[in-house]
Amino acid sequence: MGNDQLIPIGTLARRTGVAVSAIRFYESKGLLTSLRTGGNQRRFLRSDIRRVSFILVAQKLGLGLAEIEAELAQLPQGRTPTINDWQRISRSMRVAIDEKIKLLTRTRNQLDQCIGCGCLSLHKCQLYNKDDRMAARGPGPQLVLG
Repeated sequence: MGNDQLIPIGTLARRTGVAVSAIRFYESKGLLTSLRTGGNQRRFLRSDIRRVSFILVAQKLGLGLAEIEAELAQLPQGRTPTINDWQRISRSMRVAIDEKIKLLTRTRNQLDQCIGCGCLSLHKCQLYNKDDRMAARGPGPQLVLG
């Protein structure tokens, strides 16, 4: 592998906008793997820019580190992932992303109305959840999460 494919941790941090400490943390969690120079300095594959970018996007989508780790575990270590590798991850994440989109849409649509929490503090709550009928479905905001 040519040296042009390896980058220092500082370059990875600059290219992704992630702190060096966060990259070390991702490495400690197994999300990234570094190679070491003779002077024990970390070197990352240039393709790790995409891995870190994936982590950032996945976190913005609300995925936890365990979920992100499970997805990244499907990628090959020591070589640049191919488009097929990334497509496999994309397909596996699609269901979870679609569920989050549904929840966000439902929340957006209900947030200024009754959300089924049982407070009955808004005039609309008296209409949507008369006598706190949503309590029979369980605790919490039943019209959004139920």
